[in-house]
Amino acid sequence: MTAADTPPKPVAIEPGTIRGRTIICLANRWDYDPTSKHQVMKVLSRRNQILWVNYRGTRTPRATASDLAAVLATLRHVLGGVRRVSDSIVQMTPLVVPGGRTGWRGALNRRLLVAQIRRALAALPRRPVQLWTFAPDVADLAGEFDEECLIYYCVDEYSAFEDFDGPAIRAAEDRLIRRADAVITTSASLYESRRQRHPATYLVRHGVDVRHFARALEEDTETPPEIADLPRPVFGFFGLLQHWFDVRLMAQVARARPDASFVLLGECQADVAALQTLPNVHLLGRQPYATLPAWCRAFDAALLPFRINEMTVNINPIKLREYLAAGLPVISTALPEVRRYEPDVLIAHDAAEFCRHCDVAAALSSPEHRRRRSAMMNGESWETVVERLSWIVQSALGRGDPAAQPPPACPPPVAPPAEPELVGSAI
Repeated sequence: MTAADTPPKPVAIEPGTIRGRTIICLANRWDYDPTSKHQVMKVLSRRNQILWVNYRGTRTPRATASDLAAVLATLRHVLGGVRRVSDSIVQMTPLVVPGGRTGWRGALNRRLLVAQIRRALAALPRRPVQLWTFAPDVADLAGEFDEECLIYYCVDEYSAFEDFDGPAIRAAEDRLIRRADAVITTSASLYESRRQRHPATYLVRHGVDVRHFARALEEDTETPPEIADLPRPVFGFFGLLQHWFDVRLMAQVARARPDASFVLLGECQADVAALQTLPNVHLLGRQPYATLPAWCRAFDAALLPFRINEMTVNINPIKLREYLAAGLPVISTALPEVRRYEPDVLIAHDAAEFCRHCDVAAALSSPEHRRRRSAMMNGESWETVVERLSWIVQSALGRGDPAAQPPPACPPPVAPPAEPELVGSAI
């Protein structure tokens, strides 16, 4: 047996952390605004090496300009090979057949994906491997990398997304859950639905980069010139304007409050024609993550005008904590996860109530209020999230202290369900 064939020596996980592992992370684009995937992996990369796989298999591309641009960008990344992001993070975009989840194309994609990931792993220092997936349709990858555990990190109700094949996604997710060693969920709704399908299901809500967004409170943080002279109050939103963003509601509120300014930052992937004609609505496009605290400093309150449907009742918006870490009061539609932050979040059930909250929000934006809100988020850092995740992984590997208690906001596993095929892992 050569040195290259020698299996890596087991590395024990120390209490409170994951270290000495290679973590394969199946997620969407690395080169985009930071999401929970990016934040968790950045923290884990301090003690592990991360192989980030830009995975695009969940949705079949459409014949649209935006999807064509995305396919061309993906091809450029494929041709770029494995790229180093930092000393401990590399990313790769595998070559697969678009939309090929079943039949011969699905089988081909599985072989392509496995081969390319194995090749990338071979170029990294040999360490025990863990497979973490934020995608719901990769059950066939289980066991392909001699991984010590498979973690399914469920952040959305994917079957409710527009342009997704709901029944196919649900079936694929069921197969993944049966193969997983643990299932992480980020909202109470996701937790309640997944815990009936896997005994080791946990609720670990999102964190926030408090230090980054608290810069909105610093005197030397300059207001972006684009909004420095807008009429006040200024109500702001940042994030993707997609089908979950309630354009109709936002237009009703803006028309009812013509003296206020509404600033919407983000890439528009929804029909925003109803907003473009309103003089007090400012669609300023996607802004760099690094500049968001400066924009927040100029806001009097932040907005979460999401539609209420099967998809959104399961979400836990990361921007909610980012707004609060910046010290802002928030006006939101009735998303279940935002209720935990009342009265700093004002919840509206219709346009009239949203307007009334706009009238009072400015009074909740004094420097004292802002400092208190930002300080309130200190206990919800991404480092704290990773501590909870580490406890879960130790439990999944059977290496945790049996007497130890899970960290706060991390419910223990429920009793196994009756169906034996849903219990445990095939890894």
